[in-house]
Amino acid sequence: MIEVTKEILKKIYPKRPKVGKKYDYGLLVIIGGSEFYSGSPALAALAAFRSGVDMVRIVAPKRAADIIASFTPDLAAYPLKGDWLTKEHLATLLGMTEGAKAVARGKTAVVIGGGMGRSEETQQTILDFLTELSVPCIIDADAIYAIAEKPEIISGKPFLITPHGYEFFILTKKEVTGKSDTERIKIVQEEAQRLQTTILLKGGVDIISDGKEVALNKTGVSLMTVGGTGDTLAGIAGAILARGINPFEAGQAAAYINGLAGERAGKQLGESVIATDLIEKISEVLK
Repeated sequence: MIEVTKEILKKIYPKRPKVGKKYDYGLLVIIGGSEFYSGSPALAALAAFRSGVDMVRIVAPKRAADIIASFTPDLAAYPLKGDWLTKEHLATLLGMTEGAKAVARGKTAVVIGGGMGRSEETQQTILDFLTELSVPCIIDADAIYAIAEKPEIISGKPFLITPHGYEFFILTKKEVTGKSDTERIKIVQEEAQRLQTTILLKGGVDIISDGKEVALNKTGVSLMTVGGTGDTLAGIAGAILARGINPFEAGQAAAYINGLAGERAGKQLGESVIATDLIEKISEVLK
């Protein structure tokens, strides 16, 4: 059993050489958003930038993409026609992902799921995309509901699934809410092994398992129940995955960074903390 500490950061963030090239530290593609939900991809992108990724490309339905692009010049958002993801977008998603892989010399990852919605067509398009995807991926939020319908598509791929307790139940049909940490650890490890994937179960103690090993992260604070902190976690994990780090270690580092940033934001702001406050604390955690 591994307890995650700040030592994980030394492995993820070694001292940079004096000379580097763009995309040495990754290009992250974030797919998410819908007519109503535009914040999720933006929060993930901002957290990814603060976590050291070189570039983020957001792909979202037009209204969401337009809103996201207006937040800050740091964010590049590609608008998809319509108000939500449909099957007509599949070729675009795959093309943009393969293009990112080529330009970044393989230092690429995808985050998918935040704010996408659960319409039948959107869920099927997520499944079709993940079936053909050839780069590492963070599967979060609504994308977890999609893979629950066909979990075999994730088997053996370099994916990291980031459910909270109820999403874990949707994915596995196993209840973890209200159980002891010992029981939760056993269930997460068994399900990661069964699904042949890596799972980061979010909670008071985050449990990360690739089915072989288990790691526990104890950073975090109850104020992080506020909306958006799961999006920041996904963005941090995506940034680390884009560096070429394996999903198990990426999950550990992301949980540690997100939790400690939340602690520091909570200490300063108490009940007033929001997800963007957490993002601003990532730089302190990485110093």
